[in-house]
Amino acid sequence: MVDRLANSEANSKRIAVVESCFGAAGQPLAIPGRVLIGEGVLTKLCRKKPKARQFFLFNDILVYGNIVIQKKKYNKQHIIPLESVTIDTVPDEGDLRNGWLIKTPTKSFAVYAATATEKSEWMNHIGKCVGDLLQKSGKTPTGEHAAVWVPDSEAAVCMRCQKVKFTPVSRRHHCRKCGYVVCGPCSEKKFLLPSQSSKPVRVCEYCYVQLTSGSLVPRSDSINRPGSKFNSNNLSDDDDEDDSSD
Repeated sequence: MVDRLANSEANSKRIAVVESCFGAAGQPLAIPGRVLIGEGVLTKLCRKKPKARQFFLFNDILVYGNIVIQKKKYNKQHIIPLESVTIDTVPDEGDLRNGWLIKTPTKSFAVYAATATEKSEWMNHIGKCVGDLLQKSGKTPTGEHAAVWVPDSEAAVCMRCQKVKFTPVSRRHHCRKCGYVVCGPCSEKKFLLPSQSSKPVRVCEYCYVQLTSGSLVPRSDSINRPGSKFNSNNLSDDDDEDDSSD
């Protein structure tokens, strides 16, 4: 079906509409063989709070952006190559239901659909697109992904030292390796994580010791964080609108 749509006029028009909605600030999306599989609004767990984002699934990329005017204008376009994507379901809890993780070497975050059926459709389509791409390229699924950030609201105190209480003066920071919310003194070090940045990025003291000694650090989405009510479904990435330099 994808092959039939690749060069169809209907597919070209649909992609042109997406491009026009992002305007000059977005990148061109129409290339030979690219097909728009589906689109919809998902709730993305950002650093500060969950926010609605418009997502577009193509057969080779996942695109999302901020909603300015629904179905008419979007900004802050993000493009994720599907070859590097892995997905995992997350359990329902409270108002956060029908969610899953989108994990890549450079960025990982949780999204939530309106219904269980919608979640199943998104995950099935993404999984099939990733599988088809890997089969065609002969590549193997990526084994590394960026840490998923713990939302600010999940940590009243530093998740490493368990002593420093966060205030307007004592700011929250995020370790780029484990995703913990940590205080300034516990995250003074920087380390080069090539998949995330060409420059050294902030890491906590614990991860810095592990990285410099060559030891492996457990993934942030598979470990329990001491002293926090955090659980596996409270996973965010840096907020698209807020300053994420820390």
